[in-house]
Amino acid sequence: GWGGPPQPPYGGGGWGAPAGPPAGKPRRRGGLIAAVLVAALVAGGVGGGIGYWAAGQDDTASTTVSASGDPQALNRKPTSVSGIAQRALPSVVTIDAQGAGGEGGTGTGFVYDKQGHILTNNHVVASAADGGKLTVTFSNGKKYAAEVVGRAQGYDVAVIKLKNPDDATLTPLPLGKSANVAVGDATIAIGAPYGLSGTVTTGIVSAKDRPVASSDGGGTNASYMSALQTDASINPGNSGGPLMDASGNVIGINSAIQSAGSGGGSDPFGGGSQSGSIGLGFAIPIDQAKRVADDLIRTGKPIYPQIGVQVGMRENSDGATIAQRGNGGTDAVTPNGPADKAGLKPGDKITKLDDTVIDSGPTLISEIWQHRPGEKVTLTYERDGKQHTTKVTLGQRVGDS
Repeated sequence: GWGGPPQPPYGGGGWGAPAGPPAGKPRRRGGLIAAVLVAALVAGGVGGGIGYWAAGQDDTASTTVSASGDPQALNRKPTSVSGIAQRALPSVVTIDAQGAGGEGGTGTGFVYDKQGHILTNNHVVASAADGGKLTVTFSNGKKYAAEVVGRAQGYDVAVIKLKNPDDATLTPLPLGKSANVAVGDATIAIGAPYGLSGTVTTGIVSAKDRPVASSDGGGTNASYMSALQTDASINPGNSGGPLMDASGNVIGINSAIQSAGSGGGSDPFGGGSQSGSIGLGFAIPIDQAKRVADDLIRTGKPIYPQIGVQVGMRENSDGATIAQRGNGGTDAVTPNGPADKAGLKPGDKITKLDDTVIDSGPTLISEIWQHRPGEKVTLTYERDGKQHTTKVTLGQRVGDS
């Protein structure tokens, strides 16, 4: 397993990986997957036949034309995919995580600042967080030992730092604004799919604000994000790598895919046996990831906004219903918590957060987690067949435990 998220910030409730996409708004949750790379040469027979035919021909009358060899003719402008990749690759690293018990795997990260901080996914480094070993490899082949600065299981974000970065070339990737991204914008992903470091793929932003619940495949741990969806090809090993825009600015952290073999559920990159990319990739928006990373660098712990309720997490319906009773007989609405102060009660069905339709518990979490503690949001809910609205000032929980 790659580790998992905290206890629900709403006071408890089922965190199990959803069995399928939520109903209501046309949104889909993604899958976190892994598979085995198998490549085979299949053109042997055809190649042999062509070779025999060509050997028997007169090649003295060839009319082929050679290229001029002028590099300028290739038009590798700084704003081209090639130009962006050449600038970004030295700042993208491959992360090898080895746990104390021998478990581990490979993922991706990128240089966050000149102090040697690397931004990546929690599930990439979780196996090495307690007594394990982290090794970071740059595109020039140089390797550095690293340590975990902080992890946010619920956000699936982690920050690590090089232990001895003195001779490392640290050029932080420029961070864009994921809030300004539009559907159809070009995307560039860099990572190490199946260990193939420095792989560059392209696509577009297929959707925004896609609620994604991803787990380690065990059904007990989950992370939630309101993701950027892209059709850029990403696979196991791309986890933690940058998703960039057409200017080379980071707009997200590649974290999950929906796989044809995942049965609609979610598993982290690096575990399981499902198939690879089918063009449904999901990235944590950089606006959220930056806020989480800064908290981790400053305090070593994540900060989660919360409203203080327990909601159903498995049902796919037209809202997120507050439970009648919490786990272990606790109150489903935390006494004197944000929701309690706003007048919410057990059985209320939350259907909107500000202008965003809420179609399930995971969607509610992913939307709340885009905000900061102390911010005010408007919740629309149904009670006894009637619709109501109320303003809630978000509370907070520090840490994953």
